[in-house]
Amino acid sequence: MASAIGAAPLVMRIVASSIQIAARAGRIIRDVMAKGDLGIVEKGKDDLQTEADRSAQRCIVASLTKLFPNVTIIGEEGASDLKVPDDWIIPDVNTEFLERNSCPEALKQVKETDLVIWVDPLDGTGEYTQGFLERVTVLIGIAINDRAVGGVIHQPYFKADTGELGRTIWGVQGIGTGGFTPKRPPTDRFIVTTTRSHSNAVVQAALDALSPDDILKVGGAGYKVLQLLEGNAHAYVFASAGCKKWDTCAPEAVLEAQGGTLTDILGRHYRYGKDVPFPNACGVLGSASGISHKDILAKLPDSVKQAMNKTE
Repeated sequence: MASAIGAAPLVMRIVASSIQIAARAGRIIRDVMAKGDLGIVEKGKDDLQTEADRSAQRCIVASLTKLFPNVTIIGEEGASDLKVPDDWIIPDVNTEFLERNSCPEALKQVKETDLVIWVDPLDGTGEYTQGFLERVTVLIGIAINDRAVGGVIHQPYFKADTGELGRTIWGVQGIGTGGFTPKRPPTDRFIVTTTRSHSNAVVQAALDALSPDDILKVGGAGYKVLQLLEGNAHAYVFASAGCKKWDTCAPEAVLEAQGGTLTDILGRHYRYGKDVPFPNACGVLGSASGISHKDILAKLPDSVKQAMNKTE
């Protein structure tokens, strides 16, 4: 098996490693919460960082760097001290992922220098500090030639039927998704998920134009996309510049691997190359599998699109 793992294409090995690494980062996040001292730092207005953010990123970046030294890794918390405890370095891969899935032809020849990995070690920090723990996710997104092609979304506080905490979802372009059971949203009503705490007049105008039957206001880009993947919402609408590339790379890859779509408010895919600006200046629009992204775009008023028509 060791030789088979070593022979697996690079993208497959990165996803298989990221599944294991994200789960370890999730345990770190739970450990920090259990100790009771979150070590909160204000990075900016409505932008918090905790010890869990910092430690989870160190675990993820140190592990990925050791395994894939020539891959560009960009984390939300900036440069990280990679001298970490030995048990934070995860050399394992998820063998089930490698055994059950074949690499698409288009991804077989990818080299380390072609890749960028975007890391949000704790997406939904505000939710974490306020006790909405089920909304917290660990995000590891894989981009090739500017496009999100693979992603891992880990929920540290997801309660499995066995009583165990934690769930890891993955998606790869050309393969599909795993780690959960996809569901379609209801056909008799239209549900939108959007920001819980970063609304403004433009965000509200976009929501009003879509006339949803219900609005799910939750924190975290990862958790919002999970609402689409699990059939709880038809669309994710955020007509604001509030999130960053590390928020959307993994969710976009997983959503699109499942047949959905994630773009900016004007219908353009974001670029995830190593030299792109971090902010998603033109908002976020996601649609679940089977839902027409084009139809949702057409309903958004010109005033909203003009407000979001910014240079990346």
